[in-house]
Amino acid sequence: MSDSEEHHFESKADSGASKTYPQQAGTIRKSGHIVIKGRPCKVVEVSTSKTGKHGHAKCHFVAIDIFNGKKLEDIVPSSHNCDIPHVDRQDYQLIDITDDGFVSLLTENGGTKDDLKLPTDDALLTQIKDGFDAGKDLILSVMSAMGEEQICAVKEIGGGK
Repeated sequence: MSDSEEHHFESKADSGASKTYPQQAGTIRKSGHIVIKGRPCKVVEVSTSKTGKHGHAKCHFVAIDIFNGKKLEDIVPSSHNCDIPHVDRQDYQLIDITDDGFVSLLTENGGTKDDLKLPTDDALLTQIKDGFDAGKDLILSVMSAMGEEQICAVKEIGGGK
């Protein structure tokens, strides 16, 4: 290899932190999180079968995708590791709603976050728009996992005018 050759390595990780961590399937419980088919999910049901002829007890997971609400299922030997997503929930104050469906949010350090779209959930969308139009101070909860973010809840602060 000559000195004139340069190697560039592209890093796919944002801060060196992994989007998931391993956990043994037999230790995952209801209302925990799991990655099924590459999607972050909340576990709604876990059932474990007895050890079979070939020695592994199996865990059957039924989970709901935390972003799109789809139901997913997986069966994993209880001694194997599953990927668990790092799920974070952050609260921001709503500043503005743009015409193209994006929201402007106030961060804790006084900056703004302008890269989130309004939620697709009709009840939540109506609650946010009605509250904003009425001039109420709204706090939006944003859930993030595996590089995705979505508004998942709204609450009113103070007594709106």
